[in-house]
Amino acid sequence: MEQVLIATRNAGKAAEFKQFFSRYQITALSMLDLEEELPDVEETGVTFEENAALKAEEISSKLGIPVLADDSGLMIDALYGEPGVFSARYAGTDKNDRANILKVLQKLQGVPESERTARFVCVIALSKPGEKTVFRTGYCEGNIAEEQSGENGFGYDPIFIPSDQKKTMAELTAEEKNRISHRTKAIEQFDEWIKGYKEGQA
Repeated sequence: MEQVLIATRNAGKAAEFKQFFSRYQITALSMLDLEEELPDVEETGVTFEENAALKAEEISSKLGIPVLADDSGLMIDALYGEPGVFSARYAGTDKNDRANILKVLQKLQGVPESERTARFVCVIALSKPGEKTVFRTGYCEGNIAEEQSGENGFGYDPIFIPSDQKKTMAELTAEEKNRISHRTKAIEQFDEWIKGYKEGQA
């Protein structure tokens, strides 16, 4: 595997993956690098694994190349795992971060700090034509704050306090966040797989 396509149009996320794969002499491209614009894959799965696989497998099948896709979200224990796979559209409008945060805070009104445990989850799927899809999962454990704080990051970062931190994810610098993020932890799990894959091709 000398090249892999990252199924994202998010430049920041693409740069993160490109940096990771460069250490293995693997060129990573994103959807932004393609001359042909592919339609978005509808995320109809009921788990992070299903949604990540849908994106990776459909695009890999169309282009005939290895494709990596991720699906991630927030799971809150007191809400029985919500918002989960619906994290981006929890309040009913796709990618309305403010509305999603307000809905979470409203649902958690009166819930004590000890019961506000939650985690960010990231599942990465790597699909290669003719081969079984490979999955890796990363978690970032923490608690839901009682109010928003911080200007950095996106999504639920202003109300998520990572374990061993006193600040929300949105109050951390990009470097601090990337060291502990669920996506970083999922990406790092590909380290052994890639090394093993390359040895098998030798």
